[in-house]
Amino acid sequence: MSPCAACKLLRRRCAKGCVFAPYFPPDEPQKFANVHKVFGASNVNKMLKDLPVHQRGDAVSSMVYEANARVRDPVYGCVGAISSLQQQVIHLQAQLTVANAKILSMQMHNQSSHAGPNVVGSLQGLQPGLPTSCAAAAAAVNANGLEGTTPINAPCKMDSMWT
Repeated sequence: MSPCAACKLLRRRCAKGCVFAPYFPPDEPQKFANVHKVFGASNVNKMLKDLPVHQRGDAVSSMVYEANARVRDPVYGCVGAISSLQQQVIHLQAQLTVANAKILSMQMHNQSSHAGPNVVGSLQGLQPGLPTSCAAAAAAVNANGLEGTTPINAPCKMDSMWT
């Protein structure tokens, strides 16, 4: 039997009851190398021994994920990835608000040109909670502290979004 990746990296004999063997197979040496680099073999050994057997797999998965994130981004690790994703969500929410405002504005424009000025007042209740113009959408987005995340200060254009 070949030694596990941990014992191979640590250059020791892999004992029958090696705590690393089930989680660091010999064909995945980089997996343990990153975990060892970030947490240290001694600390990983202690953590695994302190956990019940049924929780060790999840713990190793978490350590591998964090170690890989730390290798990619030594300062922020997982927090950097989470922060980046949160910024993307904020940016996309701002874009969605502007797009919804444009849609509502186009609907109101189309309805008012076909039905006359009396219909515009009744269209105000079409989609409650949405701004009724691009300027209102920009104001709503900027009021939520999202300025600079999307070019919403520019006038709304009715260009196709596919071009």
